[in-house]
Amino acid sequence: MKGIKLGEMNTMKVVKEVDFGMYLDGGDEGEILLPTRYVPEGCKPGDTLDVFVYLDQDERPVATTLTPKAMVGEFAYLEVAWTNQFGAFLDWGLMKDLFCPFREQKMKMVRGNSYIVHIHLDKESYRIMASAKVERYLSEETPDYRHGQEVDLLVWQKTDLGFKVIIDNKYGGLVYKDQIFKYIHTGDRMKGYIGTVRPDGKIDVTLQPTGKKLSREFSDALLDYLKENNGYCNLGDKSNAEDVYDRFQVSKKTFKKAIGDLYKRHIITLEEGGMGIVLVEK
Repeated sequence: MKGIKLGEMNTMKVVKEVDFGMYLDGGDEGEILLPTRYVPEGCKPGDTLDVFVYLDQDERPVATTLTPKAMVGEFAYLEVAWTNQFGAFLDWGLMKDLFCPFREQKMKMVRGNSYIVHIHLDKESYRIMASAKVERYLSEETPDYRHGQEVDLLVWQKTDLGFKVIIDNKYGGLVYKDQIFKYIHTGDRMKGYIGTVRPDGKIDVTLQPTGKKLSREFSDALLDYLKENNGYCNLGDKSNAEDVYDRFQVSKKTFKKAIGDLYKRHIITLEEGGMGIVLVEK
């Protein structure tokens, strides 16, 4: 579709108003309808709008000012709205549901269940479709990430090693289970940090900043906590790791490093038995 990006946001000019909406200038594709329900209040010919373009029930290009849950080229966690003899139809936030044919399903999709899918243009029909065969759409290029770099994650699936994730909507990665200190689920979106990019292109990811940066950041956070809690914390370097995580969302190792840092700087003292921290009055 030359001039129009199907399945993406487009900036388009309003050409004329009709009883059932506005027509937008689609360039080589001609005029594209923006139905009345999506026309912004006060909109008039000559205005420019940012719209999402997809195909209506009759496979004709149509515009909407709604933003779908994902666009062409993106991965998303979508719920099955209904199924028929041809495949499943996923709720992606628009009037027309997103089709996932049987050939693009790893297992038969069930109404009410949600799945990680990739959204693409089918080369044969030029329809927007979803595919649960996620691996095929992940980049095989070796990424130019640096250790500790912050990235966006979509949690993909649980494995014996931990959780597979999709990094920056492009690469596959893995968060090892011994690096996970909170409950995460398929479909969660969160920030992550690059651990290692292996020679084969596989990427290890953590859910917390790595190394010295995390230690410095948490030292400051722990100091703020003490100041806000009358100079006392009833957790120390002998406390249970789960109690530490429940309170501060960091590992026991990171917690102990922060205690050591503050102690060396003579900012805190430790209770006997290592079960508490006291802020030194200055």
